[in-house]
Amino acid sequence: MDINRRFALGLGSAAAASAVVGTAGPARAQETDAEWDALIPTTADLARLKIAHKYRQQTRWAGGTWSSHIGVADTDGAVRAAVSDEADRVVEAYSVNKVAVAVAVLDKVDRGLITLDQRVEVTADLVIHDTDGIFGLDGAYPSSVTVGHALAALLTVSDNTAVRLCGLVVPALELNEILRAKGFTHTRVVPVANPNRFFLGTTTPRETFTLLHRLAAGELLSPASTGHLLAVLRSLTSFTDGVRLELSSQERLNVATKAGWYADGRNEAGIVFDANGKAVITFALFASGRFRGDQAVNADNYSATHPALRARAELGRSLYDSVLRITNNAGRAYRAPRYRAGNGG
Repeated sequence: MDINRRFALGLGSAAAASAVVGTAGPARAQETDAEWDALIPTTADLARLKIAHKYRQQTRWAGGTWSSHIGVADTDGAVRAAVSDEADRVVEAYSVNKVAVAVAVLDKVDRGLITLDQRVEVTADLVIHDTDGIFGLDGAYPSSVTVGHALAALLTVSDNTAVRLCGLVVPALELNEILRAKGFTHTRVVPVANPNRFFLGTTTPRETFTLLHRLAAGELLSPASTGHLLAVLRSLTSFTDGVRLELSSQERLNVATKAGWYADGRNEAGIVFDANGKAVITFALFASGRFRGDQAVNADNYSATHPALRARAELGRSLYDSVLRITNNAGRAYRAPRYRAGNGG
């Protein structure tokens, strides 16, 4: 098996040693990409090997500069890295930081300072017409929505007007202080002159990974707020062009995800749950720079055809297949609803 230093560093030491010397029987049998793709891991160590192989393959193919952290939980809940690639590099988070914004909003909900049914005013000067989101399509202002509605728009269709609406209830400096108090020093927004507005700022792959892992562990918010946030991130309305692209509707409901993009950045982070709703894999993938193919075409392409997103879609299938036969016995269960199509009425 061809393993370079970066690949080995991304594995737990025991798994890496087994891969290098060929002592792990099931891992030893996987020699081609097709064999790795066909492998359905029966242990967390095998899952780490499969994920690390797929990550290395796809990031090499896509090009660009990647900073990532992917962890897989053992049956006892202990999480070890499958990939740790420049995981402490401070990167532009773009809309991935909307999860951190939502955590800050829900922290204030938990403390009784605001409520999800509290209304915020949507005035014409707040609406961003950037072709993303839904508020720019309304055409009728002023209006008002609830804080819960703003969060749903923030995390599903990634509406940037919703960022400003969240800023009305959690100003930038307070938002950063909430995150700092929870242990996140690099995950922060960038204040501007208006105290209720901000740019989405920076993070590191490890901090985003930790935020999502601690969220699922129930360490950041109340059980009600945790369940609410994870349900929104797992909604089929949420991002499907990356990790969830090659998954079925029901499979997508077992993946919580948030993407972020701007300029040359193509980011995504989330959690893969097993069939029982246990968080098994947490991932944070940040990529930027020069990707394969025509750079002019890539620059204006934020869809599933971009090389970085095609790589994430391939990786997403491997991430999901890796939880089919393993579980996290110590984790909390967040069961996904059964997918049901509707037809109005």
